[in-house]
Amino acid sequence: MPLPLGFTGARLDRADQLRTDAARFAAAVSDPRARCLLLDGIDFVPGEGGGLRWESLDPADDCALMLLGIDDGGIPHFVREAPVGARIDARSRTVMRLLPLLSAEEAALYGGARSLVDWHARHRFCAVCGAPTGLFRGGWGRRCDTCNAEHFPRVDPVVIMLAECDGRVLVGRQGGFPPGFFSALAGFVEPGESLEEAVARELWEEAGIRVSDVSYVASQPWPFPSSLMIGCRAVAHDPALTLDTTEIEAAMWVDRAEVRAALAGDMGAPFMAPPPLAIARTLLEEWAAG
Repeated sequence: MPLPLGFTGARLDRADQLRTDAARFAAAVSDPRARCLLLDGIDFVPGEGGGLRWESLDPADDCALMLLGIDDGGIPHFVREAPVGARIDARSRTVMRLLPLLSAEEAALYGGARSLVDWHARHRFCAVCGAPTGLFRGGWGRRCDTCNAEHFPRVDPVVIMLAECDGRVLVGRQGGFPPGFFSALAGFVEPGESLEEAVARELWEEAGIRVSDVSYVASQPWPFPSSLMIGCRAVAHDPALTLDTTEIEAAMWVDRAEVRAALAGDMGAPFMAPPPLAIARTLLEEWAAG
């Protein structure tokens, strides 16, 4: 399987020990080498050559700092909390167009920073009592000074899967997809179910197929806004489809030759494949190579 997957491979030491040590955190902030990732809301601002743009810490900026980690040279890397009222677009089309400008490591760094800043922007008030909250643990939590509740960044688990039947796999599309674009089916894991149960439920709900033999393939953080995509495969018992058209506009079974043609971008391919950053493409590549 090709590695790293999109948004994985960041090489910063997350330095959890600094998050709870006020003196060491202050020393990291005071380090003249410290760098801060420049964002526009939660979108990255391209630097020279198209990569991420890092700046020295500005003491006049009163937005709270969040520690992303320490690089191999001991240099602290931060990102700032978004100002109140800043534009927060969790599914920015602009940033999706700019992502190819980033290296794999930069995309991973940006993905983590984006999810963290987005979470803070959505959790300025306590879910317990409604009072304002403030950052703590170096930006990896929020605390309510009114009721002392502590809140921590969350990720949403999503299963994304290929169902296989008689040498073909199932791909589908939603109404908002570009013309001809198909991908693996996916859905959020619900409370009280395992990953295997989520795969089986989603495929039954969206495509009307029963599956067994669910197996794990790989996982990927997906910062739009903050999901963990859990890639799986399953075996379908019958290829007959009954689509939930509120979720899936169209679906079809495709064989290895058709998947390989789509991955290669052939004009005659029956569908347009997901982009390289998406784990759906990795699932298709892994299956097509089998």
